[in-house]
Amino acid sequence: MALQREEVVRTALRLLNEVGIDGLTTRRLARELGVQSPALYWHFKNKRELLDLMAEAMLADALPPDRAPTPEDWPRWLAEDARAKRRALLAYRDGARVHAGTLPTADELPAVEAQLSALCQAGLRPRTALRLLLTIDRYVMGWVTEEQAWRQGAEERAQPAFPDEALSELPLLREAADTLRMTDHDADFEYGLSVLIEGFRGAIAAEEATGRGATGKGPTGKPDRLGWA
Repeated sequence: MALQREEVVRTALRLLNEVGIDGLTTRRLARELGVQSPALYWHFKNKRELLDLMAEAMLADALPPDRAPTPEDWPRWLAEDARAKRRALLAYRDGARVHAGTLPTADELPAVEAQLSALCQAGLRPRTALRLLLTIDRYVMGWVTEEQAWRQGAEERAQPAFPDEALSELPLLREAADTLRMTDHDADFEYGLSVLIEGFRGAIAAEEATGRGATGKGPTGKPDRLGWA
């Protein structure tokens, strides 16, 4: 029976949870599937392309490609997408490292176009809209990378990070000790996400107020200082 791409990707994801991204090699994957390594290259050209397919599969259930964002409530669905992506990546060992540096596959591009369409209907220019999506995506990637590394490190540490005695003469850090110790990843993630989205709200309002056009220049003809040109 011919090897199917979906079987290769699902096996790679299972192996990822067992050995991590550093232990995931095409040779080991081929052995797990009971084939020779060259058989895998019918489905992907190299490990980078395999990681792209794995990243797509990780998010397929959490972010279905046929979801339909609406212009009226773009802050809500952007936040929901970010939360769903974080959960999906945390479900896999080294999930953020797998996703980092990947490109959207051909199957994912229509979903990106739908998001851009909704944001442009809400008043954004295409480039501004895409930068908004990329900024939030990179926030999620960076957050999950740190969160997964922190959780792994916490398991390996002999004692909790930042014990009370280390903060005894540092009153400001002591007051914020729960945040310093990352005791509530969910709350801290939500805070950063809300700051990002509210920041874009303000920047978009400023863009509209100054009448920047498709060239990314204001009424004086000077380049857009926010870098949206």
